[in-house]
Amino acid sequence: MMKTKMIKREEAEHEWYVVDVGGKVLGRAATQIATLLIGKYRPDFTPNIDNGAGVIVINSDKVRVTGNKAEQKVYKRYSGYPGGQKETVYEKMFEKDPKYVLRHAVKGMLPKNKLGACMLKRLKLYVGAEHPHAAQQPREFELR
Repeated sequence: MMKTKMIKREEAEHEWYVVDVGGKVLGRAATQIATLLIGKYRPDFTPNIDNGAGVIVINSDKVRVTGNKAEQKVYKRYSGYPGGQKETVYEKMFEKDPKYVLRHAVKGMLPKNKLGACMLKRLKLYVGAEHPHAAQQPREFELR
């Protein structure tokens, strides 16, 4: 009989991947990035340990959405005061900060706890094709 390997926090290792999202669909790219951050692809996946990969995303300004989402998708924020809810359409948000759009999509797919916050810290987003993370020796990851 084979036992399931449950790793300890000290045994957790984080490899790094470079993901090019240029021309990819926002939601499909975000799901694959979230899977890498969580570590679900690993044979030694342990739900209560943060042993996922670090992800460096390049060309985040070239991600696309399908259908009418560019005009219809709305990002909401609330100040806490009466009448303090603000809404921003995807087109304006993408124009203002293209990295926010992808980070928001990936964050929604991560666990809503301290572990998810640690995973999100390993997501590095860049607008161009250059990144300063050569020291991590990242491997290329091709999105499906």
